[in-house]
Amino acid sequence: AGPICLKHIGVPKIASLNAAAAEHTLYNQYEEKIRPCIDLVDSLRALGIEKDLSLPAIAVIGDQSSGKSSVLEALSGVALPRGNGIVTRCPLELKLKRLPEGQAWQGKISYRNKSQELLDPSEVDGAIRQAQDVVAGTKGAISGQLISLEVRSPDVPDLTLIDLPGIARVAVGDQPKDIGDQIKMLLKRIIGCKETVNLVVVPCNVDIATTEALKMAQEVDPTGERTIGILTKPDLVDRGTEEGIVKILRNRVIPLKKGYMIVKCRGQQDIHNKLTLAAAIQQERAFFENHKHFRAILKEGKATIPHLAEKLTNELVKHIIKTLPALESQIRDTLHETLQDLQRYNRGTPQTEAEKLFFLTDLIKLFNQDISQCTRGEEPLIGDDVRLFTKIRKEFCTWGVILLECAAKAKKTVPGRVWKYEDQYRGREFPGFSNYKTFEDIIKEQIRQLEEPAIQILNKVMELVEEKFTELAKRNFANFHNLSRVAKVKIEDIRERQAAEAQRHIRAQFKMERIVYCQDDLYLGDLNTFKAENTALGKDLQSPVVAEMVSHTSAYFSGASKRLSNQIPLIILSSVLHDFGENVQTSMLQLLQDKEKLNFLLEEDTDAAKTRHYLSQRVDRLTKACQYIRDFSLL
Repeated sequence: AGPICLKHIGVPKIASLNAAAAEHTLYNQYEEKIRPCIDLVDSLRALGIEKDLSLPAIAVIGDQSSGKSSVLEALSGVALPRGNGIVTRCPLELKLKRLPEGQAWQGKISYRNKSQELLDPSEVDGAIRQAQDVVAGTKGAISGQLISLEVRSPDVPDLTLIDLPGIARVAVGDQPKDIGDQIKMLLKRIIGCKETVNLVVVPCNVDIATTEALKMAQEVDPTGERTIGILTKPDLVDRGTEEGIVKILRNRVIPLKKGYMIVKCRGQQDIHNKLTLAAAIQQERAFFENHKHFRAILKEGKATIPHLAEKLTNELVKHIIKTLPALESQIRDTLHETLQDLQRYNRGTPQTEAEKLFFLTDLIKLFNQDISQCTRGEEPLIGDDVRLFTKIRKEFCTWGVILLECAAKAKKTVPGRVWKYEDQYRGREFPGFSNYKTFEDIIKEQIRQLEEPAIQILNKVMELVEEKFTELAKRNFANFHNLSRVAKVKIEDIRERQAAEAQRHIRAQFKMERIVYCQDDLYLGDLNTFKAENTALGKDLQSPVVAEMVSHTSAYFSGASKRLSNQIPLIILSSVLHDFGENVQTSMLQLLQDKEKLNFLLEEDTDAAKTRHYLSQRVDRLTKACQYIRDFSLL
């Protein structure tokens, strides 16, 4: 592949300066602003930060034969693998770095901790194929492992793209039968990240609404906030359909916030005729300048590879700057969490019995502190964590909703109960004399309907608390499998006892609630309130008898509901949170009395060394990432 002249790639014209001054000024701008921004993310990716969190990127997707490879070739100035079927079988990170004019082309391919210097653009095709065979095998399978290709040249824009496998529908040769599904899963994992800008390549000669690549982009980005459409093969458009393409480019068909662009790259016949990439760029511009329908699109800056290069660089830089504050916060939070984990793993088991006892005491003390903080609703939070008490409070809000729904349901059933009394049971009483037994039955039925929902709330809260306590045990005793297992068993045993105790208290509460009683002044206060509300609303009920009974039942249930809305949560908090937490702490401290089990409890997990090594590496790369971001912010 021939070199691409700088004036055709990535450098817009500046009318007020001569060519040399324009190039010098623009290069300084790239060096000072754009290059460091892209280099920062490239450095973070090279550190392996994507093992811990997502990084801003531009991912390129397209159906097979969409012209995706041709676009990337034109941007990079190197010939990428071509052929039938799936050619890109691994995500390919294409790092383009612009050098000052006159410097020689440099290339490097990296994968699986290996790297190979490339001396000439013609070596790229073979190097990528060889890397894919190593990473994904030789039988046409795909892999999610990243291959990185770095191209340094005066003839490329400063840009990093991630090329993804083309969307295939059927397996070919030795490929797995579900190759299409595998590719879709890989693509969705990458383009689904909110940090990724999706570059969707679509040929002009197909119906854009039916392309699989655009459908996938819309699934993960329904508002089109982070999707750019690239139309290819404009020379294959059927005569008379050009205006339809122009409408797409002007965002009138399937709107995307970042819009569309159109390019014309080398075809297979051009390659056969040995048309260089530089010559193809010139032909592309001539094509659009002379095209009746597309020349206006060129003037709008929405056509040709050079304009695309400029747009992509600007979009990537904007996206990096936009996501950088959240990225920095994520890195710091993850580093803090990892340091805490490493601190637990770094403490090796002491040798003497006395030291072991102190060591175990310290471990249990830290665990108990974590439990105590949780029960008080004061545990430290990392990232998007939610406090245990906050989760419990949501369950109590659900309980409040259940009480309101029960009251509303009761209001609807009262008239029927009253008329049943009138029809079946009324004896010598004059009309209007309410039957106290009917009133009592209605109240008891309402209370009875609430008992099982209250038990369900108890069980949900118990699950939340047990889950949190178990998580704390795993975190605090991560590399002592016996101690972790003993803590888990104790938590489960105490859970059973506390659940039974809480259930007894709740059932006792409902047993008391079935005794219909309220202080006269409180009851009359609620009754007068409900009667006043009914009068103010002008409710036209079926009869005064029904109206009276509705007022009485509503008044009584209002008081009972207030009691239950507080009492059930109090019982749960007392037995399930506080008593559970205190009993776990006491039970763990009792382990210190059995000195014969010291060695058993402090037996280190065989995977502890591996985990320690993993955490150390993670801390190292996250610390470097923080430093990179700090250095960048000083520029």
